[in-house]
Amino acid sequence: MYTTMSPIRFYPVGTPGQAWGDAELAQWRARQRRQRSYADEVLAPIEMLHDQFDVESYSEVVYGNERYPLMALRSRQWQAGSPTVLVTGGVHGYETSGVQGALRFAAAHAQAYAGKVNLLIAPCVSPWGYERIQRWNFDALDPNRSFRANSPAQESAALMQLVEPLCGQFAAHIDLHETTDTDESEYRPAVAARDGKPFTPCTIPDGFFLVDDTANPQPEFQNTIIKAVEQVTHIAPADAQGGIIGMPLESYGVIRYAMKELGLCVSITGARYTTTTEVYPDSPRATHEQCTAAQVAAVRAGLGFLLGD
Repeated sequence: MYTTMSPIRFYPVGTPGQAWGDAELAQWRARQRRQRSYADEVLAPIEMLHDQFDVESYSEVVYGNERYPLMALRSRQWQAGSPTVLVTGGVHGYETSGVQGALRFAAAHAQAYAGKVNLLIAPCVSPWGYERIQRWNFDALDPNRSFRANSPAQESAALMQLVEPLCGQFAAHIDLHETTDTDESEYRPAVAARDGKPFTPCTIPDGFFLVDDTANPQPEFQNTIIKAVEQVTHIAPADAQGGIIGMPLESYGVIRYAMKELGLCVSITGARYTTTTEVYPDSPRATHEQCTAAQVAAVRAGLGFLLGD
């Protein structure tokens, strides 16, 4: 006689095998705690950049009585004939070096490209997630799976609206991310629980890697960035299956995703050159400083490639 075993409970919210409803969403929200300040760590540094950029609030995220201005930095010396580049950070709010890397690049290096490149920088796309060190937004949605028409994620819809008037002008988009141990311990189990699906463990790679676009592969662009970042921190090796996070390795430190199909941020500009960086901040071989510096190195290498430097 065969018996059916009950699903193993792998996440503290919801019932295994059943997708969340309003009650489970409320329970998940109750678990989220504000752990840092968007105003202090993002808005204050942006305020210091008014002498270098046109600073704009391109929208506002509103959740209940919480309101977050979404900020962008735009080159003052905007020239119609120059390539336009979008740099984004904090699409996943918990990925700290993406936010801090975008801010550091803006403060310390962006002026070197004045008159050569039109820069549009959105340092922290998901401020509610930034404050709670959370991948999702308030509605338990992943902004980086929500860049599509009629997006249900406020953060994603706002960035798409910012970018839309410039579509067709972008030469490159560099989206700054991290892969962390909590991807495996928290966020992948949470996704499975939310959707009522089984959780299958995966391996977190130790090191930096890039995600290219399956529909628009640009191996020379990716390899240029890998070579630059390798001077700052180590590159993730292939796993036992010859890949990284379940995807085959296309070249050293580079995998590919179907960006448009998955609703990923780098699909929104139509740029020829796009990449998603993935820093590993939990590695015993990397410091917070190295992670932030790696993000800056990736942006600078991408711009250098674009300019033929």
